Order: sequence, then structure tokens, then C-alpha cells
Amino acid sequence: MAIEFAPSERSRLGVEWEIACVDRRSGELSPAAPELLSRLGAASTFPHVTNELLTNTIEIVSAPHHRVRDAVADLTRLVERVQRFAEPMGVDLISSGTHPFSQWFQQQVTPGKPRYDTLIDRTRWWGRQMMIWGVHVHVAVEDRRKVLPIIDGLLTYLPHFQALSASSPFWSGENTGYASNRALMFQQLPTAGLPPQFTEWAEYERLVADLLHIGVIEELNELRWDIRPSPKWGTIEVRTFDGIPTAGEIAAVAALTQCLVEHFSRELDAGRAVPTMQPWFVRENKWRSARYGMEAIIIRNADGDERLVTKDLEELLPFLAPIAESLGCGAELARVQDIVDRGASYQRQLRVAAASDGSLKAVVSSLVRELRDGQPLY
Repeated sequence: MAIEFAPSERSRLGVEWEIACVDRRSGELSPAAPELLSRLGAASTFPHVTNELLTNTIEIVSAPHHRVRDAVADLTRLVERVQRFAEPMGVDLISSGTHPFSQWFQQQVTPGKPRYDTLIDRTRWWGRQMMIWGVHVHVAVEDRRKVLPIIDGLLTYLPHFQALSASSPFWSGENTGYASNRALMFQQLPTAGLPPQFTEWAEYERLVADLLHIGVIEELNELRWDIRPSPKWGTIEVRTFDGIPTAGEIAAVAALTQCLVEHFSRELDAGRAVPTMQPWFVRENKWRSARYGMEAIIIRNADGDERLVTKDLEELLPFLAPIAESLGCGAELARVQDIVDRGASYQRQLRVAAASDGSLKAVVSSLVRELRDGQPLY
């Protein structure tokens, strides 16, 4: 089975932001997305707002841009527009990996979408538990031969992505002890989780052909890997990130992603191999960063050398700074250090709960304020 990879302009990027609707008075999830989308009106061009698996969720999608700031500006404009319609409905907006206390069995699946019906019918209890939200960053790659080596390189930075964006310490009213409970919830789906590490595009094509043949998937986009090729758009899609509460933090992780893709692309242009790690190291890094977040001690190379993820980021950012300047995202990349210094969303949520006698409604209120004001509540 041949899978064509669409032509694309090198390092151009787009961002998808999943946002949950909550009731203003109770803080509970609200099935408001269908009405909101009806009021907003249908849009098929980028940027736009669309539905997702559950009726409590909208997804805001930027147009493709060369600069991070332009993609994030799309997101910000659309959020402000959604908020204007949500306000008279008594609906607030949040973005985090999970909702702190709403129950999965009270949520409704978006009707009229056969692919959602098929997913739930096949995965049943685990599929219904997918009360989770994320941010996806697409970065264009101009040569299909680069796609798989760059994905393997990005897998060595998966714990950095996950720690910076971790925002799901609570699940159904419980403190899980994980920075990103979403990461481990999502991989329960049979086509989610870490991607295989391929050496040739033909291997990827054979796997897809096999899965289509036995009915595991009906469409290519049903492979919901943490990092995956997106042949339709000519991009690599990083789906590792938890839901992110503020546009500024999205800009930071999008800039980090864009810079790493460009770095690996330049390495390949120079005839150098992209460093990779054994799949069992990649898997261990995912668990460590989901469990410990910014305090994770991660494996940094195939030799098994280890380092605190924040220390590694502090060294990585100056290394990527020249690439960021060439891509016009220097200011956005610098915001990664703000997250390191001041705390990721999961840390802020835990602080709010501790300062509010354990109130998870207070945590929801803080997430509402962060998204509305565009600033983390440090």
C-alpha cells in the first residue's frame, strides 16, 4: 500500500487546541459544544472551530503559518470569539489534560459521527473513559525521507514535551499522584500510545496496510500515536501534550517542537544521523515524565545516561536559540524557561488545591481564569 506524503513548506506549523466547556456555577463539564458550534456557524477553511469526541469539547485549529506567533494569534482570536458566545450560555472554557472532578459516565458522545460511534463500540469502557484533552502541533517536512528519522529523534524529547505540558494530576475527584494521568489513560486505546520506530517508509506502509486489512483501522488518522506522520498535510504531528491552559504556554511548546524538527532536518541535510534510543528507554521516559513531570529523571541517550528533565531543558534552550531566531520564534522558545522556573500546569493545580482546603472547584476556577486572561496563575 503506497502512502503519499503531501508536498509542504519546510518547518511551517499549525496547532490544534482542545478546550472543554464547563458550567459557570458548578464547574462541572457541560455538553455545550453542539450549541456553541451552531452559534458560531460552520467553517471549512483554516482557522476554524470544530467538534470532538465528547459534546463537552471544542477544538480550535490554526491555519498553517511559518511563525509560531501567527498560529497562536489564530488560536487567541478564535478563543475570544467562542468566549463571546459562551458567556450568555453560562459556559466557561478550560484546557487541561483532564477535568479535576467530573465523571466520565456522565459525558455524552458527539452524535452523528460514525467514526466516534465505531471507536466507542470497539473500545467500550476504555473508550468512554477518554475524558481527556490535548494540544497537537504539526510541523511540515519537505522530504518524506526525513519523516521517520525526525520522529525517532523527537521521541528522545517526548519526556520534555510531556513534563512541560503536564496538566492532569486529578481524575474523577482523586489526586492520582501523576503529573499527566492523561498520558497513561490515552494509551489504553489500541491504536494510541508510542509509535513503532521504523527505518523505512515501506515498513510504515506495510503496517498501515495490515491494520486496514484486519479492520483495526478504517482510516489512516485512526492511528492516534503520540507522534505520528500526517501524510495528508505533509507534516509530523506531535500529540504528546496535555491540554494547555494558556496561549503563551502553547507558543512555548510549539516553538520547542518547531525548533527540534528544524534541528533534526538540518542534521539530515548535513549527512549526520539523528540520535535515537531503544524503544524500552522511550517507554520508560514516557512513564517517568507522566509520573513525575518536571521532577522526572529521564534517560538521555542510548547509553542510558540520566538527567533531571529541567536541567536538560536549561541546556537545550541555548542550543536551539539560533534556530529559533532563524524561524522567528526566539521569544516564544524563551517562554519554555518560564515554565521551568515557575511551574507547569499540574504544579499550579496542586498548589491551588492545597491552598483551598482541597477544593477541586477552586482548581477549575483557576483554569478558567488562566485561559480567559491568557496568563498562568503563578
